[in-house]
Amino acid sequence: MAKRVYMFDEGSSEMKEILGGKGANLAEMTNIGLPVPYGFTISTQACNDYYDSGQRIQEDVETEILEALARLEETTGKKLGSPVNPLLVSVRSGSVFSMPGMMDTVLNLGMNDETVESIARLTGNPRFAYDSYRRFIQMFSNVVLEIDGFYFEQRLEKIREGKGYHSDPEMTAEDWKEVISAYKEIVKKRIKQEFPQNPMEQLFLSINAVFDSWNNQRAIVYRQLNKIPGHYGTAVNIQSMVFGNMGDDSGTGVAFTRNPSTGESLLYGEYLINAQGEDVVAGIRTPNPIETLQQDMPDVFTQFVEVCSRLEHHYQDMQDIEFTVEHGKLFILQTRNGKRTAQAAIRIAVEMVKEGVLSQREAIGRVEPDQLNQLLHRRIDDQHEKNLLAKGLPASPGAATGQVVFDPDEAERLNKEGVKVILVRTETTPDDIHGIIAAQGVVTSRGGMTSHAAVVARGMGKSCICGCEALKIDMQKQQFQVGDTVIHHLDTITIDGGTGEIMAGEIPMIDPELSDEFELLLSWADEERTIDVRANADNPADAEKAVEFGAEGIGLCRTEHMFMEAARVPIVQQMILAETEDKRQLALDQLLPMQESDFEGIFKAMQGLPVTIRLLDPPLHEFLPDKEHLAVEVAKLQILEPDSPQLAEKEKLLKRVRQLHESNPMLGHRGCRLGIVYPEIYQMQATAIFNTATALESKGISVKPEIMIPLVGHVNELKIMRQLVIDAAEAVQQKTGISIEYTIGTMIEVPRAALTADRIAAEADFFSFGTNDLTQTTFGYSRDDAEGKFLKDYIENKILPDNPFAVLDQDGVGELIKTGIRLGRQTRPSLKTGICGEHGGEKSSIEFCCLQGLDYVSCSPYRVPLARLAAAQAAVKHHLQKVEMTTS
Repeated sequence: MAKRVYMFDEGSSEMKEILGGKGANLAEMTNIGLPVPYGFTISTQACNDYYDSGQRIQEDVETEILEALARLEETTGKKLGSPVNPLLVSVRSGSVFSMPGMMDTVLNLGMNDETVESIARLTGNPRFAYDSYRRFIQMFSNVVLEIDGFYFEQRLEKIREGKGYHSDPEMTAEDWKEVISAYKEIVKKRIKQEFPQNPMEQLFLSINAVFDSWNNQRAIVYRQLNKIPGHYGTAVNIQSMVFGNMGDDSGTGVAFTRNPSTGESLLYGEYLINAQGEDVVAGIRTPNPIETLQQDMPDVFTQFVEVCSRLEHHYQDMQDIEFTVEHGKLFILQTRNGKRTAQAAIRIAVEMVKEGVLSQREAIGRVEPDQLNQLLHRRIDDQHEKNLLAKGLPASPGAATGQVVFDPDEAERLNKEGVKVILVRTETTPDDIHGIIAAQGVVTSRGGMTSHAAVVARGMGKSCICGCEALKIDMQKQQFQVGDTVIHHLDTITIDGGTGEIMAGEIPMIDPELSDEFELLLSWADEERTIDVRANADNPADAEKAVEFGAEGIGLCRTEHMFMEAARVPIVQQMILAETEDKRQLALDQLLPMQESDFEGIFKAMQGLPVTIRLLDPPLHEFLPDKEHLAVEVAKLQILEPDSPQLAEKEKLLKRVRQLHESNPMLGHRGCRLGIVYPEIYQMQATAIFNTATALESKGISVKPEIMIPLVGHVNELKIMRQLVIDAAEAVQQKTGISIEYTIGTMIEVPRAALTADRIAAEADFFSFGTNDLTQTTFGYSRDDAEGKFLKDYIENKILPDNPFAVLDQDGVGELIKTGIRLGRQTRPSLKTGICGEHGGEKSSIEFCCLQGLDYVSCSPYRVPLARLAAAQAAVKHHLQKVEMTTS
């Protein structure tokens, strides 16, 4: 059997998949000589073995653990369970990818009724010893014995208040003995057994619990949110304890080497004197900012600053560091690449290039493309009056408005109903993650900038305010009070995570402004990427936004969206319901100038960049009156007004709607099928395009129309539609004397089109893969039905790795795209290819497109920066070089 347990000095940062992120970093720090408490790591493979064995530690692994424990005891000169010189250890999870707060930790393991007395004697500090013992009982009972922590907190608070204390440091050794007795009673009542006293039993039960926590609900939710595969497992780190709660010359804290919210190159973090690490992140006591450590412990602060600088340069990234000070001696418990906002990620990457730490290519890889969405949305408009309620710590930037809820389950439920909520809690725990995901933002009255709520919200790009002690939250009454103001359940508030301000009511927002660092990073990305990035835009405003965000053209302009304005729908209905060509032409004559106006605005906005215009592709039912509603109207008129002329009109309309009704409109009379049966519709659109183009060209405004025929499945469909467009272009040219350069292509959105792409390419200048519909037709899924009914279960049960409408199915849909490109370019080597479904803004799908040699991806305007960065990262990762293609 392969090795499963490694001492810290046997590992390195290269062993992340074996040791987990935490274990690999502990090993690396040990090997570069930093003050790390010694220990060992049980590998991620041991976790997988544990599950393969029916949630049981295998004998070989148990033997390795005991051997590693013996080495730890030998190194420290202490022994687990010894009444003379007891060893105490922490048991912590450590997955390959950072999952802060999602899995379980046990501290002070090895304490029992005997060892607590030894520790009191050895340290000369009985208060510290009994405080540590009660912490161990509480944490072990919660994590391992699965007793809700509420019972312990409630009992502690009752005892503390009974003694007239306001905080834990006021408790004496005798007070903690009283708490320990009360805690043991809780354990016996809840599990019908005494609290375990054998340290070896404690150790293996804790290891089991950490392995089990890999599949707890919050960890599963977090992995799904962050797309972390479940097969990795978690490592377990067993580390000798050091104590920050041994008096006023001890303490504990968490710090970032740079500000994780803004990216500013200043040490950022918090600490507590006379406390253990859990006190900082749990938010039970509001910690002090890290800079005041310089006054409290100047020598420790100087050493810590040096360690931070060393770690940042070693890992070439901003570090998130946990530390403990025991009797004035600094220990580093953990380092990892720090989670940060998009704003901070960009600033840190750019500044590290300027500092000579990173190359431009390395900097491109340091920003997560999905994070850029945080920078491209609205913020509070300062012009409007703000009814300020309170101010807390600005834990995660961005603004949010929503209705106040106090329960994460309710937040999740209301979010599913489309209600925007702000989750307000005294403090959050990892069990609240589903509520944080569902909420627009989070507010807590306790905790600091490194509390659970702050770290999780920052990672998600959600607005968060922590430590707002002015909020007096009453969970029973479902309200909070600030001074004389009471905010009730479902009242609306606005929060600004950048300033920490909480305001009553809804405040208008304004569009974001992009930083110079943002533009610089994207300019570096543009130098590297091998694929163009276009936008999906159906109106001038979206087209202008696309250009602002760096789009190199429009990859999809959906003309059916232009007809959905209320004033136009009756004319479109008239066109669809017309029983003769003459009546249809009357409606088309009204739509022609409207279309010309639409195209003029878009062409002007795009400033000579290519614009791919998809001719009309609506399932017809979207424009027609509702059949059932119409039938009810007819029935009422038949009963109440049988002689009404309105009845005859409604009956005629109902008959026509029934004639046009389709069992499956998505696969029905739409796309090019509509143009073939009613060629005058596509002729009107083509004429509008060329009329507008010639008018603009005559004014010196360059226009590059690319006309796309939708839903082609057979080359003959495209042949007919291509000729129709050519005829319209020639007619306009004869009338105006102006020639317009244009191309004609098709959208590949049914499997047959991809499989016969060599024939279709004979009539196409370009292919645009419509991956939304291609996914539907390949899987045989109706998107609306699938996402509403069974896709969630498919993903949870690992039938599918991802929602195929969000992440391109490379094995199925991707193979059709590959086939379409290969066959199409066999016929027409200069064939331009791109995708225009929503996958054009998803990073793994963009990487696939880059590897297949597509010419462009097209996505919504707000995802253009993401696509630019993701395309650059793919090019750097795969050493791609751009091949310029010419279109015939």
